[in-house]
Amino acid sequence: MIVRERYMRLIRDFMDKPVIKIITGMRRSGKSALLELTRQELLDRGVDRKNIIFINFESLRYEALRDYKALYAEIIKIAGQTEGRIYVLLDEIQEVNTWEQVINSLRVDLDCDIYVTGSNAKLLSGELATLLAGRYVEIQVYPLDFDEYLAFAAENEDEAKLSKREQFANFLRFGGLPGIHQLKWDEDRVMQYLHDIYNSVLLKDVIARNRIRDTALLESIVLYLMDNIGNTFSAKTISDFLKSQGRKLSTETVYNYLKALESAFLIHKVVRFDIKGKRILETQEKYYLSDLGLRHAVIGYRDNDIAGVLENTVFLELLRRGFSVNIGKQDVAEVDFVANRADDRLYIQVCYILTPENTDREFAPLEAISDNYEKLVLSTDTLLRVNRGGIRQKNIIDFLLEH
Repeated sequence: MIVRERYMRLIRDFMDKPVIKIITGMRRSGKSALLELTRQELLDRGVDRKNIIFINFESLRYEALRDYKALYAEIIKIAGQTEGRIYVLLDEIQEVNTWEQVINSLRVDLDCDIYVTGSNAKLLSGELATLLAGRYVEIQVYPLDFDEYLAFAAENEDEAKLSKREQFANFLRFGGLPGIHQLKWDEDRVMQYLHDIYNSVLLKDVIARNRIRDTALLESIVLYLMDNIGNTFSAKTISDFLKSQGRKLSTETVYNYLKALESAFLIHKVVRFDIKGKRILETQEKYYLSDLGLRHAVIGYRDNDIAGVLENTVFLELLRRGFSVNIGKQDVAEVDFVANRADDRLYIQVCYILTPENTDREFAPLEAISDNYEKLVLSTDTLLRVNRGGIRQKNIIDFLLEH
């Protein structure tokens, strides 16, 4: 397996520390592989194989352990047959009812180090927050960044011969789910694989988990989101649009479905920030997708959507780097991203290509910001011509490959 060092560094930092490691992210984004890499890391450190308990709850082999009392009893039984610290690795823990009770009891009753993965953001709400407050750390996993994508592509003979520019075009088209690189590199095969993952996430992590009955309405909302990538809108906008198509629904229903999609890590909501007024605005947010390949498998790839696709790509990279991200409002103009991390801030405009006609439009909102934080205009241009008032133009590929 290719080591995803960005995440393994975080996991290593917390190994043998008295906190539960909770690895979250969308289904098929690579959480199970990270858990396998964690097991290998423990073995390399000299941990006896008998002291590592690894359970994948997607396997029918462990179906009987989806009851929390049965799971607890099994782990206690195994621990009683070994000496020393026990390492508990549980994959897709949300399949276990009231799993929080198990984790909390193990933490109290055993000398153990616990790692769990889950495909639902609600793992970190409700009872878990009460039982395990201050005793867990979340490590959120995203689909491959472009640097990781290149590493995975290098292991696929059909992809390895492509240039970096060709790889980037494929990255925008097929997204960053690791499994696509295990296939024979054929567009139809890859898109079928991605469409199957989309159906699986929608069925298992959205519809079943939230007991959604009107699946046609849910899919209509997803299609609206995919069709309006990079555009600002609200739950009311979606409600009004679907009503115009003859659907009867409330804004509250749309809001609840959006929350369900967020909880499954399919989408990310990004709210607007008034840069001058320094406040969050409560209207007209944007939604970005966790993986663009799923979008293109569902609605197809369209060249005229490139601006929104590039925005989505940069947004995900900012999340991977640990930034919290807002859309910026500067008077009547929009700044694509205001990214904050600790005491650092970054302003970014994203465009496809800078031309004499659009240069002022892209730079003016950044020039109007009076603070001294870094400001960038990212584009696909390879000949970078503009560096204006301390605002730099940078190639998107170069930005994505920075460390």
